[in-house]
Amino acid sequence: MADPNSVIAFYDERVLAHQPDSEAPFLPGRMDRRVRQLLSSLNVPWKYPEHAGRLTTIRHLLELEPVPGLQFECGKPATREQLGRVHTSSYLERIFELRGKNAWLDMDTTAVSPGSVDAAEVAAGTAIAAVEAVFQGRCESAFALVRPPGHHAEPVRARGFCLFNNVAVAAAHAQAAFDCQRVMIVDWDAHHGNGTQDIFWADPDVMFFDIHRASPFYPGSGQLEDIGEGMGEGTTVNVPMPAGAGDRAYLKAFHEILEPAADWFKPDLILVSAGFDPHSFDLALNVTYEGFAAMTGILQDLARRHCQGRLVFVLEGGYHLLSLSRGVKTVLEVLAGGTFPEPGTAGLAEVEAAAEFHRLAFVAANEGSDLES
Repeated sequence: MADPNSVIAFYDERVLAHQPDSEAPFLPGRMDRRVRQLLSSLNVPWKYPEHAGRLTTIRHLLELEPVPGLQFECGKPATREQLGRVHTSSYLERIFELRGKNAWLDMDTTAVSPGSVDAAEVAAGTAIAAVEAVFQGRCESAFALVRPPGHHAEPVRARGFCLFNNVAVAAAHAQAAFDCQRVMIVDWDAHHGNGTQDIFWADPDVMFFDIHRASPFYPGSGQLEDIGEGMGEGTTVNVPMPAGAGDRAYLKAFHEILEPAADWFKPDLILVSAGFDPHSFDLALNVTYEGFAAMTGILQDLARRHCQGRLVFVLEGGYHLLSLSRGVKTVLEVLAGGTFPEPGTAGLAEVEAAAEFHRLAFVAANEGSDLES
């Protein structure tokens, strides 16, 4: 068993080679003209939101404000066999044919640049490296700082900035390489992890818990009634949230839905699809840094209760650079043993002190007013 609060962040600069060009042509047969019309109607230059600056900003903050005890390690590319555990051979062939090219794959934001396929292989392989570290006992928890993200990637289709489903590849590797019997995947990205859900829809050995902004918010999936089917019925748990939902709602879901589900499922590994777009800066929901910290603490407790502390985070979305980098640092600080105030309590002590400071003035003034009347 690894030392408590030992954490490794996995970071590989090769993932920065994914540099989609918003002006790249669509693949034959796609809705090139229609999408171009929609973009041009905005009357502003449209830039690909999932860019390399997301990771360089995270790394820069961690260099400026180091997390005590945090170690860094490099990633590695996933092999075709590892990717093939969750994606079809025909899909992999189509993606590999795009190596070295600029193109859009579909009409809902997924594009590639000459370095994208290599970067996506490294992203998936780096998630695998994080899983290997916790199973080898080199750390209690790990965070794979990767891009492109993965949770929208389906077995046969790229979607939503995602080429390979990094967290699904990592889960399948845990099962194949470490005889991991039960994997729990927790997805707190603002967008539903439709690809991860599809991959494990009928798998009784993978529990998928997803809390997200409800349809029609992209990608429009993840209904409350979607619970899996066949042998996997009951191991898909969706918690759709309204716009504006924040810490109290998220923590209530974690305490009243996720914790009982984990206690019933008894996972051998917990993976987290960690998107930081639920933060208010990304304009989808209202989770605070303290909220991310509290959710991390709950997951850490569950991992220690059921799977010897084995807990792996894999970066998904989050497009406001400040909330993304601060959110990641917050999670790493909790994993490394740091503490945060309970959500909603920041400033309460200061208000109480200020109230005490001003109280006599108001009491005296009110008492004088009462005597005059």
